Amino acid sequence: MDQKQDVLRLASERLYEDELEALKKADIDTKPAGWQLSPKSVLTFLIGGNAGGKVITPKYIGNRRLIEMAIATLLTDRALLLIGEPGTAKSWLSENLTAAIHGDSSKVIQGTAGTSEEHIRYSWNYAMLLAQGPSDQALIKSSIFRAMETGGIARFEEISRCASEVQDALISILSEKTISIPELGKEVFATRGFSVIATANSRDRGVNEMSAALKRRFNIIVLPSPADIETEVDIVRKRVGEISTSYELKASVPDDEAVLKVVTIFRELRNGMTLDGKEKVKGPSGVISTAEAISLLTGSMALAASFGSGEISDEDIAAGLQGAIVKDDEKDKHVWKEYLENVMKKRGATWRNLYKACSDMNQ
Repeated sequence: MDQKQDVLRLASERLYEDELEALKKADIDTKPAGWQLSPKSVLTFLIGGNAGGKVITPKYIGNRRLIEMAIATLLTDRALLLIGEPGTAKSWLSENLTAAIHGDSSKVIQGTAGTSEEHIRYSWNYAMLLAQGPSDQALIKSSIFRAMETGGIARFEEISRCASEVQDALISILSEKTISIPELGKEVFATRGFSVIATANSRDRGVNEMSAALKRRFNIIVLPSPADIETEVDIVRKRVGEISTSYELKASVPDDEAVLKVVTIFRELRNGMTLDGKEKVKGPSGVISTAEAISLLTGSMALAASFGSGEISDEDIAAGLQGAIVKDDEKDKHVWKEYLENVMKKRGATWRNLYKACSDMNQ
């Protein structure tokens, strides 16, 4: 059996292995030190195109110029910081950039309140440390440490979730491109090609503001929410199709009408206004992102496959909407009820079944 079939989630370099190989074979441009593809081929991998007759699927749907700026940043000695609201594909872009440039997106630090300076620099195997003292064998290298040694890219997800003093441990690394190990009396110098791609959330709770000193070490690119409903529908449709194939869900992919309805609801609640601009709506306490819409429809497919006919019904979508929107029970329940009665109920026959299913769920 193909080992890929047994893995719940493949890294981008494995998921798109055929595309990367096609790009390598067709690539005739100069490759920067440590890169497996030229900048133009990296761009093609991300926005889609063709390489030697192989169709390259788009990994990011949005502003091409932002992607060009991100790639250009990684050609310099500057690190890259992707900022945006939840669901703007920061992590997805970070992973695919790293996969295209170095073919290894596994050097990751996940920022949390529990992330320590050791996660950024290095730690020790304390059994070996006590037995034989500081040594190279007892040293446990962080993802950033390993990226520096190999000239790779380290990814720092949700950097703003770390405490400020932990964030600032990056300053000297990004400035000096070295890690000092005083216990061994030596320094590790970054190999050419080394960089860091960090992501930061601009909306979620638990965010720690980054210091001005740290921000100056990054080129910052703000990833916007999808500019229009057509773009958001395309993103949701594409990712739902990819995820459902990966999970082998035995249900039909949601039709265009179902995707459009979910995206319409999310955009209106997120923007506080109906799409026609005629009526204001209250927003829920949580973030209603594109990623949530993708998760909702994937969950609806799982419901339809396991407990329905295999075709997504309005009841399946209603269950997903209830879970995605009603996070703070009392307040969000009231907000959702107002939207149902003042907006969805008035949209006529094509929305009637979904309105009824949502109303029944929100009792």
